[in-house]
Amino acid sequence: MSRTLCQQCLRPSKGCICDFITSIENAIPVIVLQHPKEVNHTKGTIALLASSLSNCQVIVGEDFTENDELNEVLSTFNPLLLYPSKQAQVLPILTEQQLTEYVEQSSNTLRENKKTCLIILDGTWKKAYRMLMLSKNLQSIVHVCLPEELANSGQYLIRKVAKANALSSLEASCYALALLDSNDNKQPLSRTLARYQPLLDKFTQFNQFQLSFRPK
Repeated sequence: MSRTLCQQCLRPSKGCICDFITSIENAIPVIVLQHPKEVNHTKGTIALLASSLSNCQVIVGEDFTENDELNEVLSTFNPLLLYPSKQAQVLPILTEQQLTEYVEQSSNTLRENKKTCLIILDGTWKKAYRMLMLSKNLQSIVHVCLPEELANSGQYLIRKVAKANALSSLEASCYALALLDSNDNKQPLSRTLARYQPLLDKFTQFNQFQLSFRPK
C-alpha cells in the first residue's frame, strides 16, 4: 500500500515538515552539495533549509569536479566553502570598530564585481570528507569555518554525530549566513542573526517532532 505524500514537502503525510518551513530572505546564495544517501533521509535538515531560504540550490552527487551546475556557480560567484579543513579561515565575530577594517581586508582577496556564495557539504563527516577529496574544484577555493562558540552550540538531537555538539547543516548555514551578513553590512551579529532565528526556532521544534517517533 503506497503512502500518501504531502504535495509540498514530498514527505509522507505523517512526517510532513511544512509546519516548520519559515520564509527567510537570504542575500548570499547557499549552494548545498548533498551526498546521494542524504536525499531521502527523514532526519536530514536540508529539505527544511532549502524550503525556507529564498536563495538555496541543492546539487546531489559525490564527485563534483566535472559538475556543470557547480562549476557555473564557481565561475559566477566568489565561493566560500563552509568546511573546517586545515586551511579554513575562521569567520570572525567582530565589534563595530573591527567591521569596517575586516570588510576592506577581505574584499581585497575576492574577485571584483562578484557576489559571495556559501557552499556547504551535506553528509556525515566521513562522506563530506570524501566529497571534498574527490572534488578537485572544491580544494582550490576559500574554506571557512565557524568560530568555536558557534560551532559548539549545536542543538541537533535526532542523529548521532561523530563530534560532540556538532551542528546540523541547517544550523551551520544559518550561523555562517548571519556572520557573513554581519561582516558585509557592518552590523553586529545579534542583529543579523535575528533574521535567521525564526528558522532556528522552527528547527528546535523539528527536532522534537522527529524525536516523537522514537519508541518510548
